[in-house]
Amino acid sequence: MAYACTVLADSVSPAGDRITTFEVTFPRLVLAEFNTHRVFSRNSASSRAIPVATQLRRVLEDPYIPAEFGTNQPGMQAGPSLVGEPAARARGEWLAARDAAVAHVIGLIAEPGTVRPGAPTAELLELVEQLRARISARDVPDTWLNVHKQLANRLLEPFMWHTLIVTSTEWDNFFHLRAHPDAQPEIQEIAARMLAAYEASVPRDVAEGEWHLPLVGEHGGDPAADADLSTDDLLKVAVGRCARVSYLTHGGTRDPSADITLHDRLLESAHLSPFEHPARPMTEAELAESAWSGNFRGWRPYRKDIPHEWDALGAEPAVEELAV
Repeated sequence: MAYACTVLADSVSPAGDRITTFEVTFPRLVLAEFNTHRVFSRNSASSRAIPVATQLRRVLEDPYIPAEFGTNQPGMQAGPSLVGEPAARARGEWLAARDAAVAHVIGLIAEPGTVRPGAPTAELLELVEQLRARISARDVPDTWLNVHKQLANRLLEPFMWHTLIVTSTEWDNFFHLRAHPDAQPEIQEIAARMLAAYEASVPRDVAEGEWHLPLVGEHGGDPAADADLSTDDLLKVAVGRCARVSYLTHGGTRDPSADITLHDRLLESAHLSPFEHPARPMTEAELAESAWSGNFRGWRPYRKDIPHEWDALGAEPAVEELAV
């Protein structure tokens, strides 16, 4: 992978409020900083969902490696970056840490000490393929630790690329803080790409009663496959496709029936974050009461149409709904 940014859908309401959905890829190590922006609706690739062997192969073949290694100094900004031979040594230390993490993850899946010290990348990849084959064949010896991916994958996170779908009506503060020289270079890079894409994008006029639908039709979907679907089914398809970023299984393949099935399963289990990406313009009557619906200004997310969406147990809210 590498840094990537795509505008999946960009819409403007009759009242002039703009909503934009991005798919972005950036180093996993700055996800926490990205997530501090509470006006965003997000769905992410999940370390709990992606098989360990898949994640191992990714960090061996395409790890995140810092573009520069800034030197230590007081404060939150690094000093001058290493160059030449010191920079090469820092890169080597980073990759040695990656190899050590891989060795320990393999030890958590198979047995500690499975990886011989100093094993080259090619040997590590061969071991990963052996693990994959045995796990797929359910040929897991009793002596293996067989630790679940929700823990084993965590050791690999500093070396991972991360993909996220994010929707918001409020972008100015994010761009001001993150597309800025004081921000950490990794989040600065993706924020600058998002700002450029946002400024270059022309939002589509969406009338009252219509919907902002990421990954549907011409907005990252399959126009032919999606053309004959009802509005209700298009909403379900958008939810299913936004949810699939957790598994990184888009791969250019679109199956509306599978997306609808996933929507229904998520609804039944009250996993509702993917329901926030589709949204419709608020009516004049709704706007007269409040400019906000959840964390969107001028737009009502599909999630708000679900009874008791704020609490899977069906409890009534303690206070009036407030903008985030």
